[in-house]
Amino acid sequence: MRRRRRILLGTLAALLVLVGGGIIGIATYGRSLDGNLARTDAFAGLPENARPTQTVTGAMNVLLLGSDSRDPDKTADSRTDTIMLMHLDADHQKAEVISIPRDTWVFVPRSPDGRHGNTMAKINSAYAWGGTPLTVQTVESFTGVHVDHVALVDFAGFAQVVDALGGVDLTIEKTITSIHAPHRTFQKGTRHLDGASALDYVRQRYQFADGDFSRERHQREFLQALLDRAAGIGTLSNPVKLNAFLQAVTRSVTVDEHFDLVNVALELRDLRSDDLTFLGSPSAGTGMKSGQSVVLPDTTKAKALYQAVADDTVQDYLTTTASPAPTSTAAPLR
Repeated sequence: MRRRRRILLGTLAALLVLVGGGIIGIATYGRSLDGNLARTDAFAGLPENARPTQTVTGAMNVLLLGSDSRDPDKTADSRTDTIMLMHLDADHQKAEVISIPRDTWVFVPRSPDGRHGNTMAKINSAYAWGGTPLTVQTVESFTGVHVDHVALVDFAGFAQVVDALGGVDLTIEKTITSIHAPHRTFQKGTRHLDGASALDYVRQRYQFADGDFSRERHQREFLQALLDRAAGIGTLSNPVKLNAFLQAVTRSVTVDEHFDLVNVALELRDLRSDDLTFLGSPSAGTGMKSGQSVVLPDTTKAKALYQAVADDTVQDYLTTTASPAPTSTAAPLR
């Protein structure tokens, strides 16, 4: 039987006891990790009467934003390279992570300074125009889902996380050469990569026919592989290794001001890797808008998926919705 593995935060709750000894140890160690987390006022200025309501008690929605200040592709103003919406079911037995392509064409509300927004644009424009709050507002407007917490992940910092684990195994779908120095060649097949190489690979998009869809898929695969690697080498059952891993992770993450690491860990303590499903936000392919190549959302399928998130019925949705193409639909990637 395949061993079931706890994901990061779920494992944290159980193993904090081993690290610190009892409830006091949980609080003490958890607060020390909290000290590593940078904070941001992710909901500043959001009009509460215009936000979706959280109608299901116990469910939680976390907006995950990925950025890389050292990304060689980034030449414009600061933007989010990765946008994911994680939904924790009310019974805390399942969670789903939905990737929203950064070039998805959506309505972006007016920015706080009044200089931008109130227009259709790529979804990652929201961060450039109004930071995290406008991104939250844009995602909520697009999905109709209430965002409870926000976590911004520095993917460049995650290279150190990978190295703390001794590398990670990724399945390279075809042989490619990186467009970034030192122009690594990635051979097709399952490869063991260090942090810099793994980060380099998940940046690539121009070598794939579906461009950013591949990049988005590879980022999901990277996160899954990272969790499996942490469990597979005994990190999650070794307090010393776990501490090094969590210290590296928390130094790479910024969260909203109300995010409590210990409380969230306790809520996720029964969640395991097998209970986590990765999805792609439904899209209708790419097209041109205002002279830009964009991702066009499949509004009908997207409405159904995000309504299921709001209603906490995603697992029912998945059992009744079948599709072969996770990059352009909501098919799950396990």
